[in-house]
Amino acid sequence: MDFSSFGLIEPLLRALNESNYTSPTPIQSKGIPPVLAGKDVMATAQTGTGKTASFALPLLQRIVAGRPVSGNRLRWGKDQSTNDEITWRA
Repeated sequence: MDFSSFGLIEPLLRALNESNYTSPTPIQSKGIPPVLAGKDVMATAQTGTGKTASFALPLLQRIVAGRPVSGNRLRWGKDQSTNDEITWRA
C-alpha cells in the first residue's frame, strides 16, 4: 500500500515523495481514510509513528478541496493506561 491508494491530491503526494515517505505506517493506514471522509477518529500509537500526518494530510486535502473542516474538535492528551502514548481525536 502507498499513499496514492488513499486518493490524496497530487501536491500532497509530491510532498510525501520529496520527503522520502513512501509507505504509510499502520496508524496512517487506519486513520487517513476516515478523516478524509470527515469522520471522527480516536487513536493511540507510539511516538514517531505518524499520528500527526494521519490527521494533517486529510485535513489539508479537505481544506484545498473546499470541503468543510470542523474546528475545535482536535484533542491531545496522555493515554492514562501507559502515560506515554498520545491520544488524538479529530
